[in-house]
Amino acid sequence: MEKIRCLAVDDEPLALDILSKYINQLSSLTLVGTCTDALEALSLIQQGKIDLVFVDIQMPSLTGIQFLRVVNGKCKAILTTAYSEYAMEGYELDVIDYLLKPISFERFLKAVQKASSRFQTEPIINNPVIEIPKPVETKPVVAEQQLDFIFVKTEYKIIKLSLSSILYIEGLKDYVSIYTSEERILSLQTMKKMEELLPSTRFVRVHKSYIVSLDKINSIERQRISIGRSTIPIGDSYYKDFIRLIGNQ
Repeated sequence: MEKIRCLAVDDEPLALDILSKYINQLSSLTLVGTCTDALEALSLIQQGKIDLVFVDIQMPSLTGIQFLRVVNGKCKAILTTAYSEYAMEGYELDVIDYLLKPISFERFLKAVQKASSRFQTEPIINNPVIEIPKPVETKPVVAEQQLDFIFVKTEYKIIKLSLSSILYIEGLKDYVSIYTSEERILSLQTMKKMEELLPSTRFVRVHKSYIVSLDKINSIERQRISIGRSTIPIGDSYYKDFIRLIGNQ
């Protein structure tokens, strides 16, 4: 099968860097380009250059959902987002998969395998005609609905936990230790589940065993983060993406 021509669309440079790196690691894919604006992406798709688009949901000009409605099946799509509440709407638009940020390479690979299977049974459309809409003002979709708390499961009960109180999370095999400004909470969750619960705009994984709150960081020295009285190591595989993220902040 010919290489699948891919386009990555996201208004966050870090997210584009990660997707580009993942795409370039697979011989079955070729990266045609990256866009920070959905209208620019529509222009490339109109030229018949794109088979598969990785598109974020919350973007300027058009949201990812609006983008998919305009594309109307002219290329395949995989949604990427930090928020899970739009999964059902995405699947109604026949997306191949739905990737929650931060995206691991293993999860990315599974989505690509789904896409490859789809292309083996459905033809690639090379000459789509898309009517590109004029930019319109759109109300923020996610920001209005984003919660400032999560629910975490402990041994005997479920606790409502304010996001602003969390300093960092430490992974401990089958559960996690959540350090807040007032206490330490042991929760029967996995680090993967915590990444899904916490908004990526406020929390970032810096080590296989640690997730930190960005606004609670006091300082960074070499590969160590100071939060309160604690020192958190930055894993080698997380270091470059973390430094790039705080540089964009």
